[in-house]
Amino acid sequence: MDGAQLRLKFWGVRGSTPTPQIENLKFGGNTACVEVRTAANECIILDGGSGLRALGQTLLQESAGEPINTRIFLTHFHWDHIQGIPFFSPMYLPRNHVQFYSGSTGRPLQETLEGQMSKPYFPIDFGQVAAKRDFQQIENGGCIKADGDVYIRPFPLNHPQGASGYRIECNGVVIVYATDYEHGIPEYDNILLEYSQNADILICDAQYTPAEYETHKGWGHSTWENAVFVAREAKADHLILFHHDPNHDDQAMMRIAQNARIQFENTTAAWEGFVAAL
Repeated sequence: MDGAQLRLKFWGVRGSTPTPQIENLKFGGNTACVEVRTAANECIILDGGSGLRALGQTLLQESAGEPINTRIFLTHFHWDHIQGIPFFSPMYLPRNHVQFYSGSTGRPLQETLEGQMSKPYFPIDFGQVAAKRDFQQIENGGCIKADGDVYIRPFPLNHPQGASGYRIECNGVVIVYATDYEHGIPEYDNILLEYSQNADILICDAQYTPAEYETHKGWGHSTWENAVFVAREAKADHLILFHHDPNHDDQAMMRIAQNARIQFENTTAAWEGFVAAL
């Protein structure tokens, strides 16, 4: 990693549902999945949307038959954030170890993941997969330590049925992952600002334009304009817009990114394959 503490790669950037359409090829159509690779080469995965399938294939190629140990941190259990898990190839090999984590979202983690692969929804039962699996829910204010002095801290987000964001810290480098969040409730807005302070990279929900949000209040998502506000108030270095609406094709996304950059210059609209090393 050429001396970097953390390397970030986006495997899925879309919200709500995959959009495999030709007009979305620049930004991508897979749902939420982000890889954080540590200096010790540990793979930390944020969300298990449809982008997880391609990440799993890459991990198998990289491992060349050696065991894979990875951690998957889920923000919540809506379909677009877990639909890639049944297609995560490393989970089907006995030499591998997959650790699942979630914040306090009100549902037992293992039970929920088993549910999406139970009859009649999937042909293979979750209990039949070969890899070793662990499940842990992290209380708000808690912390998980990964290899190489990496700390992952969950915090609550305003979203229907609950969701968690994550602040990832490593020797002064900070990445904040705050997707599936709706602004407007001061308690949650203040929590997001607190956990986003001085982030090197802030990945923030920006599903709607301000005009679209007026007809989508209560749906659990925010605007690029609010993401800019959070980045500015939190003194973040780099804002990455995330969880793109299914109706926003490449042209729409380029307009959104351009508008956001007018207000916060160091803004990127996430696309599949985008890599940042910190």
